[in-house]
Amino acid sequence: MDQARPLPGYLIERYRGWKATKYKENEAWYRHLAKEGQHPRAMVISCCDSRVHVTSVFGADQGEFFLHRNIANLVPPHEEEGQHHGTSAAVEFAVAALKVPHLIVIGHSDCGGVSGCDAMCSGHAPELEEKTSFVGRWMDILRPGYERVKDITDQFERKRALEKQAILVSLENLMTFPFVAEAVRGGTLTLHGLWHHTGEGELEQYDAESGAFEPL
Repeated sequence: MDQARPLPGYLIERYRGWKATKYKENEAWYRHLAKEGQHPRAMVISCCDSRVHVTSVFGADQGEFFLHRNIANLVPPHEEEGQHHGTSAAVEFAVAALKVPHLIVIGHSDCGGVSGCDAMCSGHAPELEEKTSFVGRWMDILRPGYERVKDITDQFERKRALEKQAILVSLENLMTFPFVAEAVRGGTLTLHGLWHHTGEGELEQYDAESGAFEPL
């Protein structure tokens, strides 16, 4: 691969610092994980946004979370057409192979993917409507959520509501996977929906009984 180049110097220095400090201090734990394999306590599906740092929010150690990140923390519905499905594959591996007891979908404030979906569905982003737009076709997953909030006239409030719809749509789609539905009904897996305000450091949890997101 002629296009590949060495890492930027600051990343190399950070790696060397990590290896000399954090790795050295926890070497036995790293070697244990490498030898025994992973047994995560939960799968977390979050956004690719660089401001979302799930392990820091929960103070998680290496080996504790099986993490999957994508645009707007979306889970597509179950499909079996033989195409490439990275998120679906991650869910299958976490539930069927790793047997995680919890699956958490966490959305966040000021999500660019959600803003793109709002613009696309309201007719203000024709470039995302193109069949060649990977982002647009991925955000099609959230169209049902947009339909639920499209009548909110205040743009800020509509986007905030749509961020939470991204979580709810994903939770609904997770239940279309037979192995997820079976595990949930069998009591070996629980689903959780969280919304994170990145600026304020707040978390809200979806309460199925009230049908609303409640502060933690």
